[in-house]
Amino acid sequence: MFRIVFFEPCIPPNTGNAIRLAANTGCELHLVEPLGFDLSAAKVKRAGLDYHDMASVTVHPDLDATWAALHPERVFAFTAHAQRFHTDVDYSPGDVLLFGPEPTGLSPEVLSDPHVTDRVRIPMLPGRRSLNLANAASIVIYEAWRQQGFTGAV
Repeated sequence: MFRIVFFEPCIPPNTGNAIRLAANTGCELHLVEPLGFDLSAAKVKRAGLDYHDMASVTVHPDLDATWAALHPERVFAFTAHAQRFHTDVDYSPGDVLLFGPEPTGLSPEVLSDPHVTDRVRIPMLPGRRSLNLANAASIVIYEAWRQQGFTGAV
């Protein structure tokens, strides 16, 4: 399945919602430290409800450790500054979908990491800065999964 990476997430409920997303879609969620919260925080647990045990969640100490663990072939970095839409990508199982922290997004250093194979964006109306992190991940995961025929879904 697909692998979502949240680079240095800051808002506990977004990560909680992403845990629920991972549990319901079969994707993996990878969190890159430092986290802006403790994973045992009530807001993370409340947003993830009772899905924590059904989700694949891994915490990595830094981006280099993430790459060492994942050995990614393709990494799609999501940024409002990209030209390609997320729907222009032909996703494959194992793809890494990289999202930046709230509220700054991915830094130029992360966007230029040699593991990043493409930069893509989710369309928005002009003058808008960003989408909620968990919502953005959901939009992309469901597009990627749709392209695979919702394999494993009931």
